[in-house]
This record gives sequence, C-alpha cells and structure tokens, in this order.
Amino acid sequence: MAEKTSALVQDDVSAMPEVPEKKLSHKALRSVFNRHYQLLGCFNYERQMSTGYANAMLPALRELYASDPDELNAAVKRHLEFFNCATSTSPFILGLSCAMEEQNAAEGEAYDEGSITSVKAALMGPLAGIGDSFFWGTFRVIGAGIGAPLAVAGNVLGPIIYAILNVIPSEIVRRWGFKIGYEGGSKFLERISADGTLQKVTEAARIMGLIVIGAMIPSMVVLKLSATANINGAEVVLQDIFDQICPFILPMLLTFGCWGLLKKGASGTAIMFGLLVLGVVLVALGLV
Repeated sequence: MAEKTSALVQDDVSAMPEVPEKKLSHKALRSVFNRHYQLLGCFNYERQMSTGYANAMLPALRELYASDPDELNAAVKRHLEFFNCATSTSPFILGLSCAMEEQNAAEGEAYDEGSITSVKAALMGPLAGIGDSFFWGTFRVIGAGIGAPLAVAGNVLGPIIYAILNVIPSEIVRRWGFKIGYEGGSKFLERISADGTLQKVTEAARIMGLIVIGAMIPSMVVLKLSATANINGAEVVLQDIFDQICPFILPMLLTFGCWGLLKKGASGTAIMFGLLVLGVVLVALGLV
C-alpha cells in the first residue's frame, strides 16, 4: 500500500508543470544593446549616466517584470542609481545586469537585489579606466591624428582611417562585451550563487565602493580655511589646527553632511546650489 501511495505521489509530481525559467528574448537583449548608444543622452551632474542606463535596461525589465508593476518600478529605481563608465565598455555591465535581473526575477525574495547595484558600482570604475585609456586616450587620438590631415586635404581616406582605428575596435568591444557579460555572467552567477560566493563578492564590492568613495574625498572635495587667529600675539592659521586634529577633516565633514541630507530626501540639485551659496558666504567672510 505504501509503495502504491509513493508511486502515485511521484506520478503526481512528475505530472505537475514545471515553472518556466524567466529568460530574456533576443528582441529584448537586442533592444538593450541598441539603447546603450544613448547612455550619454541625458547626462547630469547628480547621477551622471544613470538615466541612460535605466533607459537601456527598460526593455529587459519590462519583459522580466511584466506581471509585477511593483517589482518593475523597484528595478527601474535600482538602475537610476549613480552610474558613470566609458560607453565602449558599458555594454559588458549592461549584459551582466540583464543576467542578474533574470536571476532575481526567477528566484524572487531569495535573491539579494542589492548585489545588482553593488556589482555595477564595483565594475564601472575599472572598466571606465580601461575604456578611457584605450578608446579616448589612444585609438581616438591616433585615428584623428592620421585621419584629420587627410580629411582636411580632401582625401576620402581620412574618415575611413579614423573609423578603422577608432570606431570599428570600439564597436567590436561593445558587441563582444555585451555578449560576454550576459552569457558568461549568467553561467558565472549560477555557479557562485550555488556555493555562496555571490554574497561574499557582493560584500566585497560594497566595501570596495566605500573605500573608493573615501579615497575620493581628499582628492576631489576641497575645503581649506585661510583665516588666521591671533593667540597671545602669535598668528595661528586655523587650517593648521584642523590638520593636526585630522588631515582633510573639513572635506570629510562636508561630504558626510551632504550624504546626510541625501538620506533625508534632499534633492541633489538643491544641495549643489546650497554648496554654491556656502562657498560665496565663506569667501565673503574671509574664511576661505
């Protein structure tokens, strides 16, 4: 009797339809790739290429979350976070994002959505350096240096040489990068998700992002006091006092202040205008 019951249960389980795995169609992937050419179409100084990135991801997100408007809205907001990278190497990150969104749509709440943003943040810096060095600093300069004089002289080889030395290599990297990012990224993510490595990679990416941001503060945020104070006849520069307490403490406090305002929902544009007013006031008072 027990054997018959077990057999019936197995038959029922085998008869149940399998839940189809959510996979992006070729049409959606092609649309994502074609839209990446507009990454700089809505560039802004608050989140830079984020609008273009979210616009490129829209065809994939709409296909994956068509039956869940809340998840679709959350995914769009996820890709509206700060993003800045070389356009020639960005397709690799786009392909990887598509693979991760596929996995998120398939696993649901079991998947760590924060890993999608963390991986983007970890990759955009190194790939920006590679893309800018090769295509903006090398291929473009060589192509323009050879092609421009020929074009000025009316030789049709000018734009052709420029295309061969700059445009064509860039296009190859874009297409292969997107393919590798999506196909290789999908297999890679499946493997590291199974053994728990994905969580470690995500945490490492977050730590790396914080380290990079911390390193950027002293090099990109400038706030030095030029005011002096007369103490018992000795003239003391206020900036020296702060430097003895902690080097670059003022830029750090200013950065934390802006971050705190952003956490409270303040607009990035409003903060930028506030910094502009603050700078004018400090200069008028002779403090900087």
